[in-house]
Amino acid sequence: MHFVEQIGRYRLERRLGTGAFGTVWLAHDDVLEAPVAVKVLADNWAHRLDIVDRFLSEARLLRRADSNRVVQVYDIGELPDGRPYFVMEYADAGTLADLLTSGPLPVSEALRLTALAARGAAALHKAGIVHRDIKPTNVLLRSAPDGSYRVLLADLGLAKSLAQGSGLTLAAGSAGYQPPEQAQPGYGIDERADVYSLGAVGYELLTGTVPGAPGQVVRPDRLRPDVSPEVQRALFRALEPDREKRWPTAREFAEELERLAAEAAPTRRQRRPHSRHRSVALMAGLFVVVAAGTGAVVLNLPSSSKSSELRVKDSTGRVVVEVPAAWGRQLRDSGWNPQTLGLQSGQEPGLAVADDLAKWPDLSADVNGVFIGLSEHGSVTTEVDGIAHSGCHYDGSHAYANATWRGTIRTWSDCSGGTGTLSETALRMVGGAAQPQVYVQIRQHSGDATSRILRSLRVT
Repeated sequence: MHFVEQIGRYRLERRLGTGAFGTVWLAHDDVLEAPVAVKVLADNWAHRLDIVDRFLSEARLLRRADSNRVVQVYDIGELPDGRPYFVMEYADAGTLADLLTSGPLPVSEALRLTALAARGAAALHKAGIVHRDIKPTNVLLRSAPDGSYRVLLADLGLAKSLAQGSGLTLAAGSAGYQPPEQAQPGYGIDERADVYSLGAVGYELLTGTVPGAPGQVVRPDRLRPDVSPEVQRALFRALEPDREKRWPTAREFAEELERLAAEAAPTRRQRRPHSRHRSVALMAGLFVVVAAGTGAVVLNLPSSSKSSELRVKDSTGRVVVEVPAAWGRQLRDSGWNPQTLGLQSGQEPGLAVADDLAKWPDLSADVNGVFIGLSEHGSVTTEVDGIAHSGCHYDGSHAYANATWRGTIRTWSDCSGGTGTLSETALRMVGGAAQPQVYVQIRQHSGDATSRILRSLRVT
């Protein structure tokens, strides 16, 4: 595509991706003052009327679905050179494929996300649409104001091409996610084709591996021993080569995954097999390490009525974060030892800031604050995912991403009768190197400042 800076009222900012038939751009709607995604047909296909019709059909199908579980289409138009484009909501938190760059997800999280994707497929099926190319890159995440994420199905290009029996596509779908009935043209397709693809997505989220050919899929528990027999049965039923033996609908598959996700959540108090068990003592352990660092001091920070936020940094200046001003009464800025998490021993940048640091080791105490520790070695994500807090109620997890960071936020409440919450995450830089990684703990007596704290985090 020839680069242009403006399409209609939409100001282009950067390319998000390029496919076989078009390019998707991040753009800004200057009228509504909101980010959007604009998909434009590639100029080398502009003369092919069948491809133009296929392109426009995708927009019509997305619009026809009319569901908040499917990417919404806002507008459609044509460039001066005749190429069509359509405008969609922007999924700012990436895709399921992005989450997999750090390896397999926790069991309950993998099941929950797959269930949400299945709910999206059920919405398409209700509208008479079969997706036919569900895979992690086509399952998008969009952040919500409360810090949670919506899971959205996108890219319905193959749905139309297969329905019309296009000679350009002899077999619809992608290897590993493709049911056997989609491997040859002209074979009858129904919603159970999407059920197979959803099973493949769940398999990959759990194991980090794309499943093999139909009927040759390696058992998940051979790749990940903590996958229960029930979870394995649910996935294998979705991945049945004989569609008559699969889950009959995406909705029923979603309901089973949701049930299993709820059952799996408490088991995360157990360490993954390759990690050592740690309990709530980790909280105190980290705090002691911070306190015992060379030159460790507690700085009593002055309160400020001029701003609702307070910027603090560690002694090296590498870690900077903004917290609610009322939290910033005391600061320990002397770093931490990642060995507490089971990583390589050493003194790394870190800080703890709270309204009362003396209360921090007691999870039942009412305290508001943040601990941040940077690590240049090993997988913080793997270690954090295995942390357990006995005596606390596990509230679940959700994916997090912004322009700089991505990770999974896990939350606990009702710790030994306390009324506050504890949130933890391991963060990696978006599109960057594997290191550094950051471990974050946030204690809150009331409200939820997690998202704005993480958005403010800067590491150099």
